[in-house]
Amino acid sequence: MDFGQIERFIARRKISFICSVDAEGFPAVKAMLKPRARSGLREFWFSTNTSSLRVRQFRENPKAAVYFYRKGLVQYTGVLLTGRMEVLTDQEIKNKIWKKGDTVFYKGGVTDPDYCVLKFTAEKGRYYCDLKTESFTVTERTT
Repeated sequence: MDFGQIERFIARRKISFICSVDAEGFPAVKAMLKPRARSGLREFWFSTNTSSLRVRQFRENPKAAVYFYRKGLVQYTGVLLTGRMEVLTDQEIKNKIWKKGDTVFYKGGVTDPDYCVLKFTAEKGRYYCDLKTESFTVTERTT
């Protein structure tokens, strides 16, 4: 498997899907903008509202998945990563991934208490392309 190819694929996606586990143990999926930052296939950072349902779910159960896909004319490609999601509220990380224009979502700016960061750490993944699926483990060497 070419991990570099998978990283380039993820880098070109504008939308991602994050998955949490609800209070009854069912999966819950939400479309998100692409990660604000990432380190290889191992770590991904997203911005979101502290008051959101997803943040509550990740605080109760950190098991998570992130999915990226592309539907072409004849080819469908998808990458599923599973791991753990942390809710980060420290100002240093909030400053690091803040983008100009985020005040549309967070009126109080980078220090808005309703602005937080989700950090996803992948443990394993599955890559699908051309009717073939391959599972892999995410390790330090895949970053």
